[in-house]
Amino acid sequence: MNPIEEAVVTKARRAKEAARRLAYLPTTVKDKALLAMADALEREKEFILEANARDMEAARAKGLSKALLDRLMLNEKRIQEMAQGLRDVVKLPDPVGEIVAMWKRPNGLMIGQMRVPLGVVGMIYEARPNVTVDAAGLCLKAGNAVVLRGGSEALNSNAAIVKVIARAAVESGIPEGAIEFIDRPEREAAQVLMRLNEYIDVLIPRGGAGLIQTVVRTATVPVIETGVGNCHVYVDAAADLAKAEAIVINAKCQRPGVCNAMETLLVHQEVAPRFLPAVGEKLKERGVEIRGCPITLQYLPWARPATEEDWATEFLDLILAVKVVQSLDEALDHIYRYGTKHSEAIVTEDYSTARRFLKEVDAAAVYVNASTRFTDGGQFGFGAEIGISTQKLHARGPMGLKELTTIKYIILGEGQVRE
Repeated sequence: MNPIEEAVVTKARRAKEAARRLAYLPTTVKDKALLAMADALEREKEFILEANARDMEAARAKGLSKALLDRLMLNEKRIQEMAQGLRDVVKLPDPVGEIVAMWKRPNGLMIGQMRVPLGVVGMIYEARPNVTVDAAGLCLKAGNAVVLRGGSEALNSNAAIVKVIARAAVESGIPEGAIEFIDRPEREAAQVLMRLNEYIDVLIPRGGAGLIQTVVRTATVPVIETGVGNCHVYVDAAADLAKAEAIVINAKCQRPGVCNAMETLLVHQEVAPRFLPAVGEKLKERGVEIRGCPITLQYLPWARPATEEDWATEFLDLILAVKVVQSLDEALDHIYRYGTKHSEAIVTEDYSTARRFLKEVDAAAVYVNASTRFTDGGQFGFGAEIGISTQKLHARGPMGLKELTTIKYIILGEGQVRE
């Protein structure tokens, strides 16, 4: 075993041993640890910010985009938000041990389903250090150990965060190894983690399309695919245009570097002459580069022509593809062809059109008259989230505590034997 493989296997083995004890820890112990972790983040904020400053300096030197720098950056407010996320998880019901269903068979056997932890969750993710805290907190509450492998650009930030929260957790009664961090930046470390079926029960990648597809293709450990968000907002012929303008600006500009930001705007031809010039200028004022179809360019002559690649791109930046469509059917066809099954929205005052959009769009989250930016565990009332699943097996959409559990059958008898 080479040094990289040995380092990863050692941490995964420790996590596996910790998971056995975590699975039956009382809720009170887990909640006490989460509160201690939150307090420690705030108490050690200067230590964490110093580490983040080193990452930010290196990222600027590499020429990372403004959007990626924003994802990487920590400040006091973001640390407070991470701490509050842990406190919010404390307020949520513990799913472990919940009896999901119970029924009686004719022979008198009582058969039930009980929620149990997944075991050891492996996380492979990119620039956002807040994922470190969200993943650790949710996994712990759901009785899982977690092995974290963040991107090299956030190595110092993640190492500092894990040092702070893991120590607080152990001091509160959580077994050592419950929160493990792989501090090796080499790609081989991630590749080793992806194949540790002996120790890792499930992998959850978070990041861009390249990372997620690499994990899906490479891993032998089961993968929950998350996060690529080529999200659309469709402004219908029956849209309230003031409402549509607010939704479009929020969905694109509020935080463009995240997976639930709008990447393509579809506008019905009937409202395009009134809607596009006004919303286009407001987007331009906010620094948005628009890449439009030929009809869009008639209303926004300063925009760039859109290419085929633009319709399929998750920009994660202040770039927006815009297309004028002739009908709801054309909008649905476009979303079907280019969407990534993440979040899709329609703005309309027509009830039947809204119902049809909800029914026919295949995505984890489908909106009527609201911004796609709400696809988030915290906004859905789950506390933090570990990721947004865009697949259909096991979990779909924002993944909170329940999505980090599975079930086992419990059978209660009175001496029954099978004939």
